[in-house]
Amino acid sequence: MAVQQRRGSKTRKAKRRTHYKLAAPTLVKCPACGEYKVPHKMCACGEYNGKTIVEK
Repeated sequence: MAVQQRRGSKTRKAKRRTHYKLAAPTLVKCPACGEYKVPHKMCACGEYNGKTIVEK
């Protein structure tokens, strides 16, 4: 197992962690109601792929 020989600096740690960021979720507009939703999921209005799945 690797054992650290010297203390790493705050800058070095920060450089390594620059890629630990959150990605914004992809949102698409529902063609039926115009509300934003996650793609490939049913909308809050009950529509999916142009068809009514759940009656509201």
